[in-house]
Amino acid sequence: MVFHRKAYDKLKKWKEKYNGEYAALLEGARRVGKSTIATQFAEKNFKSYIKIDFANTSKEIKNLFDDISDLDMFFLKLQNITKTKLYKNKSVIIFDEIQLFPKARQAIKYLVQDKRYFYIETGSLISIKKNVSKILIPSEEYKIQIYPFDYEEFLLAINSNNYEMLRELYHSNKKIGDDVNSKLMRDLRLYIAIGGMPQAILAYTEGKSFEEIDFIKREIINLYLDDFRKIDVSGRVSKIYEGIPSQLMTNKKRFVISKALNKRKTSKDEELLYNLIDSKTILISYNALDPNFSLAQTKDFSTFKLFLADTGLFVTMLLNTKETINEEIYTKLLSDKLPANLGFLYENLAAQMIKANGRDLYFHTWRKPNSSHSFEIDFLLSNKNKIIPIEIKSSQTTHHNSILEFNKKYSKCISKQYLLSQKDVNRENELLFKPLYMLPFILEEN
Repeated sequence: MVFHRKAYDKLKKWKEKYNGEYAALLEGARRVGKSTIATQFAEKNFKSYIKIDFANTSKEIKNLFDDISDLDMFFLKLQNITKTKLYKNKSVIIFDEIQLFPKARQAIKYLVQDKRYFYIETGSLISIKKNVSKILIPSEEYKIQIYPFDYEEFLLAINSNNYEMLRELYHSNKKIGDDVNSKLMRDLRLYIAIGGMPQAILAYTEGKSFEEIDFIKREIINLYLDDFRKIDVSGRVSKIYEGIPSQLMTNKKRFVISKALNKRKTSKDEELLYNLIDSKTILISYNALDPNFSLAQTKDFSTFKLFLADTGLFVTMLLNTKETINEEIYTKLLSDKLPANLGFLYENLAAQMIKANGRDLYFHTWRKPNSSHSFEIDFLLSNKNKIIPIEIKSSQTTHHNSILEFNKKYSKCISKQYLLSQKDVNRENELLFKPLYMLPFILEEN
């Protein structure tokens, strides 16, 4: 089955706008669909293509990159080995999993300058220092970030036409009604349960059970953990990754590395954290110390939250108590009948949606007067010279002191303010209440 991905449209823009002046670099976590997008694009937009998968290619092809001084000979040999004819300005060469063979990435500079063919690179863990420490990183790369399926892509994949209806509902600013809102929230919880990994979505469209879908997600998590062990044999990267759900569940104001590792934090641990961030499997949100001035310029590198890049994997890690999962748990999740408060799941979902929109993540926390406790705004967005605070709730919207106090403190620089929950559209003075499934349209508009 072919799924529509927004990255495909970005590749079309790359081809039309840059006409081979840059190689397209598809960056993202493993199993988010980079190779599939690149191959589909090559098949539909070029007369021919060669795909070199550096996770599974011959020594004969790798040896070609030992000497690229004679590109005529390089291309002649490549066509002969792959039994594929290349056409000037009408063919593309895909370097798949290029992080596994840095010599090929270094060659991109000279291949692009040759202007004979187009080039698409795909890679995971691409910016980890040990992968590129001995090569000249090319500047001739047009980077396209590949994320798990966003909500629009998910609904298209499951043959739902609800997304445009959601957009119309958002712009109407009218109440939706309890019955319709409940149905739309259940659709959103389906996205939370399955997640945005292509294999899990494909399994759902093929009618597989939630037990089978959960197994697929567990396999992806295990794949990530295997990758992390290659980065750090001590297992610290894996512990940081696995510690994210529990720290979000306990409503921590920030992620504490020492708690995840059960030992005092070192500078090496911080380095490993950034390797984990580079893997694109997690998202980091920084505390903006002075949102009255600038989010990026006042972020505190020592105070941050971590989220999983895919909320569906979060659900599986959360329920990871047995080798197989009980279908009833997923049924209760879809019906919003789990006994636990799911605010942390919705917060992870919001982080995933904001990042997929191309924005960095920020929050803000400040001490309550005469108290050891703090106020906190879950997310902050920039809108020109203004900011937009967003609070995430699971269902209860009666208590929202943080965003009210934030409004008092920073009223002059606030554009709009939102409280997102499972409840219907509403308004309380300047505070706008929206259902969680409307977040993509808030991001579009602001």
